[in-house]
Amino acid sequence: MRKSTFKGKLILLTVLVFLFGLFLLGKFLLFSNTTELGEINIISTPQSVVYLDRIQVGNTPLQQKIKVGDYLIKLIPNKEASQSATWQGKIKVYKNAVTFVGRALGSSDISTAGEISTVTKMESKPSRDSIGEIAVESEPKGALVYLDLDEKGVAPLAMSDVPKGTHELSIFLPGFIRRTTKINVEAGFRTSTTVKLAIDLLAPKESTKSATITDKSKNANSSVAKSIMIKIKETPTGWLRVRSEPSVNASESAKVNPGESYVLVEEQPNWYKILFNDEQEGWVAAQYSEKIEQ
Repeated sequence: MRKSTFKGKLILLTVLVFLFGLFLLGKFLLFSNTTELGEINIISTPQSVVYLDRIQVGNTPLQQKIKVGDYLIKLIPNKEASQSATWQGKIKVYKNAVTFVGRALGSSDISTAGEISTVTKMESKPSRDSIGEIAVESEPKGALVYLDLDEKGVAPLAMSDVPKGTHELSIFLPGFIRRTTKINVEAGFRTSTTVKLAIDLLAPKESTKSATITDKSKNANSSVAKSIMIKIKETPTGWLRVRSEPSVNASESAKVNPGESYVLVEEQPNWYKILFNDEQEGWVAAQYSEKIEQ
């Protein structure tokens, strides 16, 4: 009788220990999941309603902690901004990191611009304690990347040994509106940014094959040839690259300065071919130049 009673108590104790173990395991897993959080910071112009995975979470500007993972974000402009288009995209939230979303909503997707940035720890230890990294992608690809007014290359682009602190990042592609934003670089961290450019609806789209026209004067026996000149406008760098082809990926042939004028040889969308150094030809971006008649 005593043996059966003792055996029953032992079984009961074993069951209680097992259940207590399950309780501790569940609590540990729950605690682990709730601590894997990141942060989102979302701003937009105009103010918009924010949806994450089709769930309304608030209005811009919005800043809050959120569970780590991939999300579909959607911005719907407030009713007062009926001319602005809805935007949606994918974001990734990392543990103990901030994901920043900025959007200037236009009337359609092609006129909408913005950036998505995340800050994560560098994969390898930096060479110095006071530097970080910046990685830039552009939509569309191939845009020129400027950091603190210095041209760094063509996106996608990774920049290492960037001093910690606030920097000005500027993205430009002929035919699109330049996008400039401030980026804070932390020592030992990489700031990854994808910049979406809005198309420039005012950019020149006509194409001509000749820049010389003939204007007959009142005297039928004489004609005066008028040349169309290209005048270089002010640029963020204080000079403008002349490229071998009408592309930001083309090699640099020379640099020209604001205020200088050159004969127009040929014109393509967003680019002018000019004659420089008397006999050399090259292409300059139409955004930083203008046509004038001589």
